[in-house]
Amino acid sequence: MEHAGKVHLFVADSYDFASPPTLRLRGHKLAVTSAVASEDAHILFTAGKEGNIAKWDLRTGERLSTFPKIRVDTKGKGKARADDVQGHTDEVLSLALSEGARYLASAGKDRRVGVWDVEKGEWVKGFGGHRDTISSVVFRKGSQQLYSASYDRTIKLFDLGVMGYVETLFGHQDCVLDLDALRSETAVSVGGRDKTARFWKIIDESQLVFRGGGRSAVRELLEGGALEGVEGEEGEAPQKKEGEKKRFVEGTLDRIAMIDEQTFLTGGDSGSICLWNMQKKKPVFTQAIAHGLHETQSESEGLLKSPRWITALATLRYSDLFASGSWEGDIRIWKLDAKLKSFSLVSTIHAAGVINSLQLISTPKGWEDSAQWSQRKPPDAQPRKKSAPPTVLVVAGVGQETRLGRWITVKGDGARNQTLVFALHPRT
Repeated sequence: MEHAGKVHLFVADSYDFASPPTLRLRGHKLAVTSAVASEDAHILFTAGKEGNIAKWDLRTGERLSTFPKIRVDTKGKGKARADDVQGHTDEVLSLALSEGARYLASAGKDRRVGVWDVEKGEWVKGFGGHRDTISSVVFRKGSQQLYSASYDRTIKLFDLGVMGYVETLFGHQDCVLDLDALRSETAVSVGGRDKTARFWKIIDESQLVFRGGGRSAVRELLEGGALEGVEGEEGEAPQKKEGEKKRFVEGTLDRIAMIDEQTFLTGGDSGSICLWNMQKKKPVFTQAIAHGLHETQSESEGLLKSPRWITALATLRYSDLFASGSWEGDIRIWKLDAKLKSFSLVSTIHAAGVINSLQLISTPKGWEDSAQWSQRKPPDAQPRKKSAPPTVLVVAGVGQETRLGRWITVKGDGARNQTLVFALHPRT
C-alpha cells in the first residue's frame, strides 16, 4: 500500500497520549535546530546552533560521538579553502538520514551540504553550489537522492550513489524555508514571504504552485468574530471587542510536510495549518490559530495579541497522524479524517521551549525490549494484542529560541536546549 502512495494507516485513535515515557537528551549549548532518528529507531542525530552534530543511541540515551564545528583561519596566506574543510564552519540548521541510515546529510549557514558516513562517523563529501544559507535537506524515501533548499531561492538535487550534483530547481521568489519528499520523484517546498508551496515533478521538469495567504474562507474566518474550533490560551475562543476587526494575515509559509504522494500540510506565521491536495489550488481545510495567541504588552498599544506561528510540522508517513509545534509549551497531535478533507486535535504533549523540529517514526517489533526508558511504569498488565500498531516515537528538537533567528526567545518554565523523545504506546 505504501508503494501506491496513499494514506492507508488509520491509527490516530489507537494510541494512548497520556503521560508518554520520555527520553531527554542534552548535548548542545545553543538551541537544537534539527533531530532525526533512523528508521530502525536505533540511532539519533541532533544539530545545534553552535555548529555541532551529536550522535546518540536511541535505546539507551547514550551519546556515541560528536561531529564538532570546525574553526577555520579565514585570513592570511594559510587560510583554508571551503572545499578542504571536513565539517561545518557555522550553524547547522537541518539533518537528514538516508534509508538504512548509511549516510547523514547536514546543512546550514556555511552554504554547504555535508555528507557523513554514519557507521564510520566520517566526513565523506561537501557539496557547494548554494549562494546563501541552506535551510533544509531531505532524502527521497528508498533512494540515495538528496534535495537541499536554500535562501538563494533554489532547490538542488544530488545523487549520493555517484556522489554528484544532478540539477537545480528554480521558481521560488523568496528564501526556500522548508522541504519534504516521499518515495516518488517529487518534492514539496515553501518559499517564505513568496507565500507559495510548490510541488516539484522532477522527471517532468515541472512544478505546481499553491498560493497561501490569499483571500479565502480561512481569511473570512480570521476577520470574523470568535472562531469555531479554535482555542485560545485557556481553551476559550479568542474574543473580539465590539466593532473591532482583527486581521491575522499570512506573511510567510515556514513549514511543510507530506502526508502521502498527493496530500501535504503547510504552516506559517498566521498560526494556521493548511491541508492541501494536488488536485486543488486552495487549501482543502485550514485550522486557524492552531497554537493559540501570543500576548505582548506595548506601552503605546496596550495588550497586543498575535498568533504563534508554526515552527515545526511532521507526519507519520502514509497515516492519519501528524504533529505540530510552536512555543506555547505543547506539541499538538492531530488526526486526519478518513477522506482527508479535514483534521482535528487529538491530544497535546507537554514540551517547554520553542519546538524547532519534529519527526514521527514507527518502531520495529520488539524495540521496546531494548529501550528501557520507553517502557510504561507500571508495566502493562495486559499483553499487547497482535493486531496492535507499533509504538510511535515523537522526536522533538527544542530550543530557547527559534531555528532560523532570534525573533522569539523562551526562558524559564523548564525551557531548555534539548531533544525530547516521546514513546506513544497503543491503547491496551
